[in-house]
Amino acid sequence: MRLPRPSEMEGALAAVDRSQLVAAAHLSIRRGSKSFAAASRLFDRTTRERVWLLYAWCRACDDIADEQDHGGPASLGQAETRLPPETRLATIRTLTHRAMAGEETDSPSFDALGVLMQEAPLTTPMVEDVLAGFALDAAEWRPRTEADMLRYCYHVAGAVGVMMAAIMGIPAGDEDTLDRACDLGIAFQLANIVRDVWEDDAAGRCYLPVEWLVEADIPPGEVTKPHYRHALVPLVRRACELARTYEASARLGAARLAFRQRWAVLAAANIYGDIASQVEALGAHAWDHRVHTSRARKAKLVIEAFRQARRGPDPAPRPSLSRRELAALART
Repeated sequence: MRLPRPSEMEGALAAVDRSQLVAAAHLSIRRGSKSFAAASRLFDRTTRERVWLLYAWCRACDDIADEQDHGGPASLGQAETRLPPETRLATIRTLTHRAMAGEETDSPSFDALGVLMQEAPLTTPMVEDVLAGFALDAAEWRPRTEADMLRYCYHVAGAVGVMMAAIMGIPAGDEDTLDRACDLGIAFQLANIVRDVWEDDAAGRCYLPVEWLVEADIPPGEVTKPHYRHALVPLVRRACELARTYEASARLGAARLAFRQRWAVLAAANIYGDIASQVEALGAHAWDHRVHTSRARKAKLVIEAFRQARRGPDPAPRPSLSRRELAALART
């Protein structure tokens, strides 16, 4: 599928303005996610720029929600003036809605979303599904069940996967391919959850289901106590098994993309899958230090993704709880 170039879009921002937004977005993804930055280089130019623009908006929303700077500590002045979560959420909503309406926001990251709304088949519900994830965090919502955890993964990452598919040219009516794109985002977030157990606990959060913790006899708020590490290992394995199920489903959707898009998506899948595999393999030592994928290892995974993109995916069922089912749960 051929994507229209920015110069072909009526009502788009002036080329110089867009180029500045793209440059700022590129800096943002390089600072905030080495894994996504590496995978994004495999896209064709138009898709690559749109991926950067989408990342910039997501990163800005994350930073406002957590009062951080690209996932790290905020400046000293900001740290001394923490705002209530509902105020931060209101800021995210206000800037996002202004961008969607085609208004300038005085923020390159939110203006980036405005450009994407002009260029790609993004819809308001797609964006609202992502904002719902920030609302869950603002309410200090915690998953009680496995379905709750998957619903959270849907809003904070699966819904971003849907937007990614849209900027690659997948129409809003292609429900199955959008479901599969969502599945990849869910797999990514499950990898994040198992890798970041310690960091999340330090921030007063836990995204493993309460029911899982109860079954493992891990008391609330004590998930990172040294004497519970071995009890945590089976829960991590369970989450990693779920991640593999969602990733396998997503690979079928990736097969419907243009070759370079498919290659980039599969490279990202390999890199995030490798993170989850490392956490699982390390067992009780998974949180001695933050798991990451080395540059050499990423290169091997990118090469493997090239072979996978040429070969095609193995058959895989769609998970019982994917985009449409999880969206329905969110409405109940």
